[in-house]
Amino acid sequence: MLRLFFSLFILLIFSSNLKGQNAQIDHVDFTETKARIRIEPDSAKVSGKLQYSFDILKETDTIFIDARNMKFWDVSLNDKKIDFLVSSNTLAIVHDFQPSKNNQLHFSYSAYPKSAMYFINWDVTNSEAQKQVWTQGQGRYTSNWLPSFDEMQEKLIFDLTVEFPTGYEVIANGTIVEKSTVENGFTCWQYDMENPMSSYLVAIAAGDFSKKNITSSTGDSITLFITADQRSNLDATYRYTSEMFDFLEEEIGVPYPWVNYKQVPVQDFLYSGMENTTTTIFANSLVVDSIGFNDHNYVMVNAHELAHQWFGNLVTEENGEHHWLQEGFATYYALLAEREIFGDDYYYWKLYESAEKLKALSDSGKGESLLNPKASSLTFYQKGAWALHILREEIGDEAFRNGIKNYLEKYQFSNVNTEDFLLEMEAASGMDLTSFRKNWLKQSAFKAMDALGSLKKSIFMTYYLELAGIREFPLEQKFPQLDAALDAPYNDYIVQEAVNQLKGNYSAQAIELYQKAFRTTNLYARQAVALNLENIPATLKDDFETLLDDDSYVTREVALLKLWSEFPANRTVYLEKMKGQTGFFNKNIRMLWLTLSLATPEYKSGETEQFYAELSGYTDAWRPFEVRQNAFGYLYQLESFDDASLKSLIQGTAHHTYSFRNFCRRLLDVLWEKENFRSRIDGIAGSLDSRSTAYLNSKSTN
Repeated sequence: MLRLFFSLFILLIFSSNLKGQNAQIDHVDFTETKARIRIEPDSAKVSGKLQYSFDILKETDTIFIDARNMKFWDVSLNDKKIDFLVSSNTLAIVHDFQPSKNNQLHFSYSAYPKSAMYFINWDVTNSEAQKQVWTQGQGRYTSNWLPSFDEMQEKLIFDLTVEFPTGYEVIANGTIVEKSTVENGFTCWQYDMENPMSSYLVAIAAGDFSKKNITSSTGDSITLFITADQRSNLDATYRYTSEMFDFLEEEIGVPYPWVNYKQVPVQDFLYSGMENTTTTIFANSLVVDSIGFNDHNYVMVNAHELAHQWFGNLVTEENGEHHWLQEGFATYYALLAEREIFGDDYYYWKLYESAEKLKALSDSGKGESLLNPKASSLTFYQKGAWALHILREEIGDEAFRNGIKNYLEKYQFSNVNTEDFLLEMEAASGMDLTSFRKNWLKQSAFKAMDALGSLKKSIFMTYYLELAGIREFPLEQKFPQLDAALDAPYNDYIVQEAVNQLKGNYSAQAIELYQKAFRTTNLYARQAVALNLENIPATLKDDFETLLDDDSYVTREVALLKLWSEFPANRTVYLEKMKGQTGFFNKNIRMLWLTLSLATPEYKSGETEQFYAELSGYTDAWRPFEVRQNAFGYLYQLESFDDASLKSLIQGTAHHTYSFRNFCRRLLDVLWEKENFRSRIDGIAGSLDSRSTAYLNSKSTN
């Protein structure tokens, strides 16, 4: 009994303090888990049976597994029942553990995850709704649905067997070795991993997916998933995947380190993407067709998450102080992959864009060291990429590549810190990197002059910076330079800069340059015209109308709105031309078209109710949040919310995606200040559950 009370005391201490000191890792080495998991999406429940294999390195009386708000039973150690304790976030096994190998811990558990495993649309009956389950573990979240380890230093092999309702595809880490039918309408998917990883990289995604299998030049299996209703967009979405995979293997110098690679887009994902080992999950808003690809696409996120399979998954940071070793590296290698596809100008343009942001942050006194564990994403990602770019210039390509290869091979499947990396780069180059440490890793200010010097090694960037340097000059003085910038061969960034410098100018010279920009047929020069012309001169009307046919949904959306606004007599012509077009994933063109149609009484007046019903219907809670947010914005502009859309807005204030949740809260705040909306909102809230109305209730009590 004394030991039990002592262990309970240790459990409380461990949960609050010792975990941050990695106390358990010195005593216990978990090596493998075999988990059979049953997901019941209708009730948002997960349960399972786990077998953990581990070695005891030093004598201890308790071992711990992170497990948030779970129930446990049938707990046994080496086939014998064992004492255990459960807190709100930990399972503790009480025993006199002596140094030993190949111990086996078995237990059963169940949970109703509040986060980390998300159940999408299982409570709706609409046949269009995508029913999905997916996980997001980065941070310390996997332990919400799988008893595991919040600390990144605990790496082990995860073999998952997942039972899920029949009729859906189930994707998880590793190679699928068996698929079989089990009782009560469930199918069993058995996945196998060969090498260890941190718990935050464990992943499951399930839904109605189509797929395409491709193979890298070195024989790696790559599976590209997409929702069944979007299968026609698969090739455009995953464009350049095989090229980037092959490039990164060759550039990094270390073969792809895992058994296969899979990618799957899901609804209402928290971020752009997540690099789970062998299984990247990303936001389905990045799914595009061949036109949408020209404006926004998955290429950068695709390359970034793929690079993480080496930097983050193969070698993992020790703690947040070294987070740039993951995000800075993934950003840098993604840029290199994009450079291979889109060219040097693209590469230097992206460096320039990030340098401008980093300089602004630094100039405002908010610059951050790369070794600051609380630094912003801008610092970890972009400053980290810049640091690697500068390091490569300092030590040369050959030394850089050799150092990276040695670093990955030496520390594979383990945890690293910044000094580990720098020592390998010093060894490969024979150089003392003390100055680099100081200027690029420890210093909070961004080395803008060093960055500028590097950028000017690009002929393109030198030309661009010269052109940007005349922004404040009067047009008559800089006309020859802008005119020359619009000559073939066209550079996307140069032509945009030239057109941007015309904004607000409607002189004869400006009109001449606008007309020349139209004639370039360059998609981005024409897009710049669409964005910059606030008023459309009559002499440019015919040219501007041609923008409605450009292979850009950004251009088409802007052109439609401006033409509708500038030429009222032609509104029905423009609406008729653009009917039936959808645009991006968030239906940007379709919703603008609906809104403008509602604001044009002479256009199909008999269909007004139908148009409004469609626009309001895009706010339905089962729809992707990007679609809902766009619809809410247009309804606000029309000042026309029906009860259904107000209900959806209230529900949105509790959404798991923080950006959408915050948008809904801000919009609700605005409507709450209007007396006619406040009474309606109060009435609707009475029919909703407490979770949906928590934010609203907090307003009422303040």
